[in-house]
Amino acid sequence: MTKPIEQKYKYMRIQGRELASNTLYAKGVFSMAWKLIADKKMDEEDADLYREIDAWFAENLPFPEPCMKKEKVVCFFKTENYAEMMKMMRPALWLLEKYEQPYFLVYTNTPGQIVYEDKYQIAVKVEDIVIEEFPEDFKTYETKEEREARKQSSH
Repeated sequence: MTKPIEQKYKYMRIQGRELASNTLYAKGVFSMAWKLIADKKMDEEDADLYREIDAWFAENLPFPEPCMKKEKVVCFFKTENYAEMMKMMRPALWLLEKYEQPYFLVYTNTPGQIVYEDKYQIAVKVEDIVIEEFPEDFKTYETKEEREARKQSSH
């Protein structure tokens, strides 16, 4: 029997496609929703719903110290304790979908250097981001002919 995904991975992050200017890392779910409100793209009833969701998280989860200090970190939920959090997060994800904001659930066991940890979450130091040019000779696969030619040349 296959394990549920939250048992295979220790950490999970919900993030979008836009990058945060301070970390150059994909913005998290909270930043995404607050941006919709700030940009007046979310109607008032939905904004009130999101404010309730955010208030629940503020009341029930510690605010990581590195985040308070605006350090270059990103946060991940711990999957071992995230059932209740995900119950509260689902309406926020519904709002992102309603307003056509793409998001991704990222599961990992190796998020990077953990600089903060509590029962529900971790904060990971964002290392300097390296942006490389896409190599002209980059290939995503090897054709059957190329594979056979490579095998022939190695004999």
